[in-house]
Amino acid sequence: MPELPEVETFRKYLLQGESGAPSILGKKIDNAELLWDGTLAEPEPDEFLSRIQGQFVTGIGRRGKNLLVNLSRDCLIIHLRMSGELVVEEQTNPLGKHYRLILNFNDGFRLAFINVRKFGRVWLTEDPSSVIGQLGPEPLGDDFTPESFHQSLQSHSRQLKYFLLDQKLIAGLGNIYTDESLYRAKLNPARKSDSLSVTESQQLWESIREILREGIQNQGSSIDWMYQGGDYQKYLSVYNSEGLPCQRCKTPIKRIKIAQRSTYYCPNCQPLPE
Repeated sequence: MPELPEVETFRKYLLQGESGAPSILGKKIDNAELLWDGTLAEPEPDEFLSRIQGQFVTGIGRRGKNLLVNLSRDCLIIHLRMSGELVVEEQTNPLGKHYRLILNFNDGFRLAFINVRKFGRVWLTEDPSSVIGQLGPEPLGDDFTPESFHQSLQSHSRQLKYFLLDQKLIAGLGNIYTDESLYRAKLNPARKSDSLSVTESQQLWESIREILREGIQNQGSSIDWMYQGGDYQKYLSVYNSEGLPCQRCKTPIKRIKIAQRSTYYCPNCQPLPE
């Protein structure tokens, strides 16, 4: 599933354009084509198609793992989930098998939402907070401070991996960047969140921000065929590395399940306290 760095890469792509595809900022939507009704979380298809027509793209934002396409009257929220992808292309290009939603602009280009596994969802709403209002702080935002992070950790007694995956506690982290952050901070993913000292919380806070910035700089991670945009997989230290030697101590990396997710860690560098 695309995490914060991958979604941020899509945001920059839509905002700045890339590889012959223009920015969609300022473009007018002539019409939309809904090729699979299940793509829409809200509103109903007929209302969506009539309401979005004629609106202009006024901004491109991101909140956690959600893309926010700000329009002249509404906000289009896109959650890519497992296999979602966005492409800006000429309207003369043939439609692919997995195209689910198309926004046709008045200059001959279109924005296509491609969703192979059909897990991605789209909302068109006047009030974005009705969809994303319960998300926790942005880990790269100014309000995500070491102090507030430590207080949040102390307020819960959850395994660290489970805590970091909870989008209501911190927005944008997923399996890859959680494992990498815990490895860099030398913290066991099964350790309880309220057991961390102030110093350990600070180390984890710094690791999360470092890992995410590195991921964004490398346009995210290309782990499988569903997201092929980035290079950060070349620099991952622990994720998907079961049995391989730890880069720090050469101990074989272990894989366990936490929150029903495969979790990778070094049993030597990330010991679980007695």
